[in-house]
Amino acid sequence: MTCDDEVWTPREHINEDSRLTDFARFVSGKFGSDVTSYDLLWRWSVHDVDRFWLTVAEYFDVPWATGPHRALANRDMPDATWFPGATVNYVAQVLRHTERTGTAIIGQDEHGRTSTVSWRELARQVGAFADTLRANGVNPGDRVVGYVPDLPQAVIAFLAAASIGAVWACCGQDLAAGAVIDRFAQLAPVALVAATGYNHRGRFVDRIGETRAIVDGLPSVRLTVVIPRPESPAPNGTVTWSEATAGGSEPSPVPVDVDHPLWVLFSSGTTGVPKGIVHGHGGVLVEHLKNLALHEEIREGDRFFWYTTPTWVMWNMRNSGLLLGATIVCYDGAPDPQSLWEISARHRVTALGVSPGYLAATRNRGIRPGRDYELSSLRLLGSTGSVLTPELHSWIAAELGPEVLVSSISGGTDVATAFACSVPTEPNRAGEMSARCLGVDLRAWSSSGESVVDGVGDLVVIQPMPSMPVRFWNDQDGSRYRAAYFEDFPGVWRHGDWITLTSRGSVIVHGRSDATLNRHGIRMGSGEIYRVVEALDEVEEALVVGVEEDDGGYWMPLFVVLADGVDLDDQVRTRITAAIRDRVSPRHVPDEIVLAPGIPHTRTGKKVEVPVKSILRGRTEGAVQAQALDRPDLIEWYRAFGETHIRSGRAPSPTRSNVSQ
Repeated sequence: MTCDDEVWTPREHINEDSRLTDFARFVSGKFGSDVTSYDLLWRWSVHDVDRFWLTVAEYFDVPWATGPHRALANRDMPDATWFPGATVNYVAQVLRHTERTGTAIIGQDEHGRTSTVSWRELARQVGAFADTLRANGVNPGDRVVGYVPDLPQAVIAFLAAASIGAVWACCGQDLAAGAVIDRFAQLAPVALVAATGYNHRGRFVDRIGETRAIVDGLPSVRLTVVIPRPESPAPNGTVTWSEATAGGSEPSPVPVDVDHPLWVLFSSGTTGVPKGIVHGHGGVLVEHLKNLALHEEIREGDRFFWYTTPTWVMWNMRNSGLLLGATIVCYDGAPDPQSLWEISARHRVTALGVSPGYLAATRNRGIRPGRDYELSSLRLLGSTGSVLTPELHSWIAAELGPEVLVSSISGGTDVATAFACSVPTEPNRAGEMSARCLGVDLRAWSSSGESVVDGVGDLVVIQPMPSMPVRFWNDQDGSRYRAAYFEDFPGVWRHGDWITLTSRGSVIVHGRSDATLNRHGIRMGSGEIYRVVEALDEVEEALVVGVEEDDGGYWMPLFVVLADGVDLDDQVRTRITAAIRDRVSPRHVPDEIVLAPGIPHTRTGKKVEVPVKSILRGRTEGAVQAQALDRPDLIEWYRAFGETHIRSGRAPSPTRSNVSQ
C-alpha cells in the first residue's frame, strides 16, 4: 500500500453543495478574483491574512458586540494582536440557534440510556446556571472548573460560565484527585461542577470520594454543584444540578475582549505538571466556525459525534458544533469496537470522530461498519490522536463507501484546531491529509529553516493563527510560551511533528520529532514503522524507540502487542522484520522485538515514546507522570525491562530476537 492509492475522489454533487465551494464563491464575488480552486483559495488565505480572516467573520456573520476594523494589528509571533478593539462572546453565536425546534444535545451512556436537551431548554439551563454562578459571586475572569464525564450538563456548565465571562477548565473523571488538583490548583477556581461518577467498561465508577478530595485540595472553591448519576445520588447538603438550573431567565452573554480567556486546556503532563494553555473567545470562535463548516462540512441540523473525554481538546471542538446549529452527541463510557458504530446508527450521526486505534480494533475484530450498521446518514468520518496509516485509511474508506469522506486531521491542544485535514473538494490518498487548512501557513522545514517539499521536515507555521494561545497560565513574561514553540525558529511556530509536504499540497505526518529514530545517522519518524507493523494481522499495536546509550551505542527495541491467540514465535518475528526491511528501511530493523503487556498512551491516545525512551535509559526520575497515562500500571513493566537491559550489558536475553540487518 502506498500513498498513491486514492481513497476519496471529489464528486460533483458534493462539490456543488459544499460550504467550502459556497465560501469560495463568496470570496470571488466580493473581491472579483478567481479563488474557486482549493489551492488558489488557500494561497489567498495565507498571502492576505488580514482580509481572509475579516472575510471569514463576515461570511459567518460573527455576532460582534463591537466590530473590528481589521483582523491583525500585529503579526509578529508570539505577540500577534487579533481583531483589535473588538468585543464578542463565544456563547452569543450558540444562542442564535435557540429559537429552533429540535434537539441541541443528545447524551448516551454505556447502558444505552439516552437523554436529550432541546435548543430552548439549552438556553433556559445556560441562563439559569449563569444566574447561579453570579448569585455566588462568580465574576468575569473567575475560573469555573468541571470534574465530569462527557455529559450534556458539562457542556451547559461550560456555556454558562463562558456567557458571564468566567474562564472554564475541565477534566474527565478517569483522572484521580491528585492529577486534577495539579491542574486546577494553578487556576485558583471559585466554582466546581462535579458528577458523582462515570461509566467504564460495564461498571459504574463512583467519584464522590475523589470530589471531596478535590474540594479539600482547592481552598479557593466557594461553590460546588453536583450532577447526580442514576447509580449514585448527590450527598446530602450539596447543591445539585437541578437546583442550580431551576431558574428560567434568558441568557445574556457578556461582551468581552477578543483575547479574554474562554477556557484553559492542559498539556498532557507526561513529564511534569501540566501547562495551562489559554485560548480567547474571539480566536476560538472564528477558527472553529471556519474549521467545522468549511473543512468538516458541519451544518445546521447535522448530528456531530466525536468520541472524546472532557480532558481532551476534541471535547471543546465537538461542542463547537453548536456554533453552527448542529446537534452534538455526548457519550459516557469506554468504547468497544461496536459501541461507537451502534451510537452513530441509532442517532443518525452525520459526522463521527474516532481514533486510528479504534479503527484498528474494529478491523481486527472482523467488524464491517458499512455492512453491519445502518450508517446512511454518515457523510464524514474524522480520525485524529495518532497517525492514520495508509492501510487502515484505505480499509475504512472502502468499508464506508464513496459518499463518506474519511478525514484524517493533524492539529493540537495548543491551537485548539487542525493544521491539516482532508477536504471534500480535493482528492485524498491513503495515509495523507489532502490539504493545509485555510489560514494555516504550514510548511515543512529543515533544521536550517529551509523549506522542504516531498521530503521530511519539521512542521512549522510561519504566520499567526487566531486560535494560537493567548498565553500560558502563570507565565507572566511569556518565557514558557516562547520556549515551547518559538525557541528553535524565532518568530515561527515549531510544533514538534515530522511531516512531508508533497508537491501536490497534501500532508503526511510521520510522528513526533522528539521521538525521531536516528539509526546509523539516518533519521526517520516512528510512524513509518507503525504503518507497516500495525498493518500485519498478527500485531494489535506497536511502540518503537531509539535509545542513545552511555557507551555511544544505539539500541532500538520494538515492543508489540499481538492479536488474540497469536504467539511471538520465530515466524511472527520474521514477518515483522521482513515488513520493516522491505517496506521501510533495512537500516531501521529493530535490535529486538519484545512482547509487551500493553502500549502506554496519554489520555488523548498518543503513544508516550519519549518517556518510555527515558525510562529505558534508566532515567526514571521525572520521566513520566503516571496520572497522565491511560494505563499507568505499564510503566513499572517498562522500567523493569529497562533495568534488565542495563544489567545485561546489552547481552541477548530470552525475550530478545537477535534479528540481523
